[in-house]
Amino acid sequence: MPEKSMTTDAVASHALQRLKNIADAEKARQVQKYFKETVRSFGVPSPAVRALAREIHESTKKDWTIAEAIELCDRLFPRPELEAKSVAALVLLRRQKEFARPLFRTIHDWLANDYLNNWASVDIFCPQALGVLLARYPELLPRIEKWAGEPNRWVRRASIVAFLKLARKEEFIVAAYAMAARHFASRDDLVQKASGWLLREAGKRDMERLEAFLLAHGAAIPRTTLRYAIERFPEDKRHELLRRTRAGN
Repeated sequence: MPEKSMTTDAVASHALQRLKNIADAEKARQVQKYFKETVRSFGVPSPAVRALAREIHESTKKDWTIAEAIELCDRLFPRPELEAKSVAALVLLRRQKEFARPLFRTIHDWLANDYLNNWASVDIFCPQALGVLLARYPELLPRIEKWAGEPNRWVRRASIVAFLKLARKEEFIVAAYAMAARHFASRDDLVQKASGWLLREAGKRDMERLEAFLLAHGAAIPRTTLRYAIERFPEDKRHELLRRTRAGN
């Protein structure tokens, strides 16, 4: 590990070299099958990525502030490799006690600039990072609602997964359902799947409420979204909901 006094550039270079040293070309090729869009990977297993992020955090936590952790993201998020993005995200997430309102805008800009340009990078970082910010600063809710209408698919997906950890909290349940509904007109399968995922999480708090919501919106719900949303229902109930929400019923 680099010396504690090393700059964010030096730590970023160190992290990339470590990832290159343990890269596996065959595993990197296998990663692509999980994505429709083209991605690049070092082929490094998730436990090794998490271990590297933990090592960087332990080495820098006394000398860095959150500003340096954000700078590390500025260095590594634009990299094409999944693991480079993940290391930076995990280092920043370890400083969530220091998260302040301006980070919300920074995250939006990373997404809008396609620095987190795949579902895995969005899902590793945004549920926890945005969830912490929304819980700490509820006044940000109207701002993330606007993300649902933006053209960038990663901003839109982030607006949904931001509520995954909040969906079972009473003070956020209405906002979570409303966010899912905002995306029902989307034809993007990654957005549809995320909306279904959010509804499934909301249902863990109250399955009857989820059922009522699905029946109320009926055929307006994309079938992909619906199938994700009903996964926790018994099989007979799933078939019933698929039938009762079909167009024409």
